[in-house]
Amino acid sequence: MIGYVTLGTRDLARAAAFYDRLLEGLGAKRFMDTPRFILWSAGRGTAGLSVALPYDGQPHDRGNGQMAALAVGSRDNVDRLHALALEMGGTDEGPVGERFPGFYAGYFRDLDGNKLNVFHMGR
Repeated sequence: MIGYVTLGTRDLARAAAFYDRLLEGLGAKRFMDTPRFILWSAGRGTAGLSVALPYDGQPHDRGNGQMAALAVGSRDNVDRLHALALEMGGTDEGPVGERFPGFYAGYFRDLDGNKLNVFHMGR
């Protein structure tokens, strides 16, 4: 149902470096790349994630209560990507672990304070 999610940024180049590295392990590559936004996707017909400079020219302001959740295919990927996000300067918003039976997740904020979740359903 979701085609793509857009997160705001203050610094497109810095955000691009963060997401290039974070998403490469999921097979996602830059699908669209403009001076105002970048969209990553694993291919046509798959959901994407983009970062953008705010269209109205005002400073980026992270949302409170908003979050993008990324299905990452395995518990190992949850562990790896959560750790990678923190290694690259993201901040922990909830350590990796099983939240309820069969739902394994880790939460973090990117360099602009946007909240994300990497998760896997199943064992």
